[in-house]
Parts: sequence; structure tokens; C-alpha cells
Amino acid sequence: MTTPLHDQAIQHAIEAVILAADACRRVQQRRITPQTLEKRDKSPVTVADFAAQALVCHHLAENASVTAVVGEESADALRSEDEAATRAAVTEEVSESLGIECSEENVLGWIDRGSAAIEPGKGTYWTLDPIDGTKGFLRREQYAVALGLIEDGRVVLGVLACPNLEMPDAPGTGTLLAARRGQGVIRYSLAEDGSLDAHDLRATDDTTPRFCESVESAHSDQDQAAAIAQRIGITAPPYRIDSQAKYASLAAGLASVYLRMPTRPGYREKIWDHAAGSIVVEEAGGTVTDILGKPLDFSLGRELTANRGIAASVDFDHASIINAVTSVATLPSE
Repeated sequence: MTTPLHDQAIQHAIEAVILAADACRRVQQRRITPQTLEKRDKSPVTVADFAAQALVCHHLAENASVTAVVGEESADALRSEDEAATRAAVTEEVSESLGIECSEENVLGWIDRGSAAIEPGKGTYWTLDPIDGTKGFLRREQYAVALGLIEDGRVVLGVLACPNLEMPDAPGTGTLLAARRGQGVIRYSLAEDGSLDAHDLRATDDTTPRFCESVESAHSDQDQAAAIAQRIGITAPPYRIDSQAKYASLAAGLASVYLRMPTRPGYREKIWDHAAGSIVVEEAGGTVTDILGKPLDFSLGRELTANRGIAASVDFDHASIINAVTSVATLPSE
């Protein structure tokens, strides 16, 4: 497979993310049932989460020149006897994706590749969220597989797969966006069989300004976001979806502004929750900062410790958003 970005690193990243997205789709279709929903059973997303991380880390280790991965998961939780069934299910899904019989120990080792030690601000490494939007995944709604590449504290590449995010010009398929710093971003429809079809970046002719925010009110202060929207003249109802699919929606023109307002004192965003999405929006011509207007600083380790919240925009006056936040918002303590 080749893409117009002509970059070996991005080829490997796309291949890895497609492998993971395919496994996530399969788990969602097979393992989420009326019974698991009724019991609020989270085991399907646990299986998909670990399987996706194993697949991405294994593919990068086998093919990419950079193999260090900073991810959300480690295999420690799977090694206990209490998790034998989950461990077996993860191994089964990874084996099916790769078309080979994998041992549990190999799969656990691949998952643990996502726990690389890093020196903040130095070196090159991937950052991975194998399933961003776990509640969306369990609802069979929006989630994302998000993979970013960081060089010396700067995001230089991002691939974002949103298997359930249909675009107006590509109904019935998911969405994948791939971005390389200084080279732009490409939007693909992502079919059930993992095949890609490139599209114009903008998926709609509708230019109505619209807010994009989290479905879960615990993730972002929706009342303050509504006041900010009113202050900057956005009157359309908010577009609420889970995960980094919000960044994909901005890049494709489905929304203009994404705000993630802090809801808890001292909380800081994780790098894997924003690396891929932020470069996708920036390479689409947009702006991504924190809610105080500071650039996101990926040089400080696993958290964006120098930043508070997220403000992203495409085709909108970003300064007006920051001014409105300053005027309207009451933020939780540091």
C-alpha cells in the first residue's frame, strides 16, 4: 500500500492502525451483545484495547525504524489468573488478525512494548491510544485508534482511524486521516475489509459554524462551552461525539470548534489523547492550543503538564475563542 504522502513511517503507521481498527470492529460486532450491554460488561472493550495495542506494537517492531511506543496500557493486568479468560480472548483476536497462532506470552510481550521509557523532550517515539473513547465503543458509536510520532517533543506524524465515523460523501464506511508535519493531511474512507479510498479533505459544503464536544459531561464542562459558543456567535446545536473523532470531524469540515474544558482540579491531558488528532487538525489548516491559547507542549513526558484543556478550530477565528474562554470560563484549581 502506498499513499500520496510518500513516507515510509506513515505507511507503517497506517498499516498498523488498520490492523488495530479491523480487530476493534470485529470485537465490537462479536462480543458486544444485549447481555453485555444490560450487565454493563466492559470486557469487550478491554479485549479490543489490548488486542489493538498488541497489533500496533508488533507491526511497528517488525517494520518501522522507530519501535519505541508510549501507550496507555501495559500487560500487567492480564497476567493474573483472574484474567485468564480475557488473556485468552485477546490472544485469539490477535491471532486472527495476524493469521497465525500466537502464544499468550508473545501477545503480552507485544502489549508491553507500549510501555517504553522516554526522556522528556528528547528522542523519537510513537504514542498510542489503542481505543480512544471506550464508552463510545461500548455503545457501538464513536471511538478512534490514534497513533502519533513525536520527535524531540514535537508531533511530526499522526494517523487517526475512526471505524464508525461516516462522512457525508462516504456513507457506510469509517474514516482514516493521515498527517505528516509540513506535508498536509489525507482523508480516506475506511471500508470493512480495511481498504482505503482517498477523498477531498472537506466532506461537506455546509459551512455553518458548529461546536464539537464530548458526549460525556464528565470529560468537558458543557455549560461553560455553551456560554463560550454564544459569546463567539455559534448558534447551531453542538456536535457531540466521543474520542479523537472530534479532531477528524474538524479536519473534514463537520465542525468548526472543539473545546475540552477542564472539569477536575489538577487534571492534565495525556499525550496519546491528542498527539494524532492535533497534527491532523493543524495540517488541515487549523489551530490547536490549550484553552488559554498556549501551544500544546509534548516535550514534558506522558502528560501535557504545561497545558489546560484543549481548544481546536478550523476556518474560525481562534483568538476569539480564547478571548471568550478568558471572559466566560471559571476553571477548576490547578
